[in-house]
Amino acid sequence: MHTTIWRHIRRDRQLLILLIPCIVFYALFRYGPIYGLVIAFKDYDLYTGILKSDWVGLAHFRRFFDGPDFWLLFKNTFLLGFFTLIFSFPFPIVFAVLLNEVRHTRFKKIVQTASYLPAFLSVVIVSSMVIDFLSPTHGLVNLALKSMGFERIYFLAAPEWFRTIYIASDIWQFMGYEAIIYLAAIAGIDPTLYEAARVDGAKRYHMMRYITVPSIMSTIFIMFILKSGNVFRIGFEKVLLLYNPTTYEVADVFSTFVYRKGLLEANYSYAAAVGLFEAIIALVMLLTANFLTKRAGGKGLW
Repeated sequence: MHTTIWRHIRRDRQLLILLIPCIVFYALFRYGPIYGLVIAFKDYDLYTGILKSDWVGLAHFRRFFDGPDFWLLFKNTFLLGFFTLIFSFPFPIVFAVLLNEVRHTRFKKIVQTASYLPAFLSVVIVSSMVIDFLSPTHGLVNLALKSMGFERIYFLAAPEWFRTIYIASDIWQFMGYEAIIYLAAIAGIDPTLYEAARVDGAKRYHMMRYITVPSIMSTIFIMFILKSGNVFRIGFEKVLLLYNPTTYEVADVFSTFVYRKGLLEANYSYAAAVGLFEAIIALVMLLTANFLTKRAGGKGLW
């Protein structure tokens, strides 16, 4: 048994060497910090340290669940994550399928390059662009509204517009980048299927519907499971850059709450408890999505 393992290691040693940076990264920045979660059950003091801080059990969790912020944060996080999943998930699929039908190679490359470039922009740049575009004084959107005779809209100060702005910017930033995965799956489809369909007189619409989409359905299921696990794992950066006190009622989510409590107020144990609760809910969502996907006939992550 050990001889076989070492033989495989020697055979694949070059690939394993390339894997070392990934293992080191996850060990240091993903699994290593798990130890720090113990402060969620302690009254952590920065000068005393983790080991010598007093245990308080579930006190921080009870304080959070009984507090006035819990249901607001839960609702805002779920709705923002759920709507982002529902509205942004289909766009890369549709874009990839349509782009695959483009026969002009040069135009196809230009469109694909332009579509995934926003994914390489930082969240700060994307948020700044959104703020500039929606500015009530010089923003392109409000200038267009004014030219058509409409009143200017203070988008970023209106709670009813926040989720729309967040989701639209997310679609614009990641649609082309995520479409690469589906384009790669489409490239793996057996071309003889399309040739047989053409012989039978099938139109391009029928080939998309009955060959392309069913052939990448396993990839769609896997991506859906992964994105479902992020419904409650909304990064605080974009929300923090786009929200303001007038939109707190719809924009304040778990991650921004943890940022304020942990970094701004130095309430580390309380923030760790909220962050741990958020991670547990995300895990439950991931397991549920995987279970439902397998029940629906698709392939799960495990």
